Amino acid sequence: MCQMSIVLEKDGQQEKIMENVNLLEVTAEGIKISTLFEEAKILPNTEILRINFLDGLVTLKES
Repeated sequence: MCQMSIVLEKDGQQEKIMENVNLLEVTAEGIKISTLFEEAKILPNTEILRINFLDGLVTLKES
């Protein structure tokens, strides 16, 4: 199983949003992320900046 960490890049800084994410879905409301044991979060007005599969890291940015 591949789980990712999600960070939000803002003003050159990275803020960790969630760890052990097993689902990332782009919806009309925003990017929805969820883990096995936490409630899903929807991050409005964000877009995917990069996905680093080797490090297990998804970087988002505000749009």
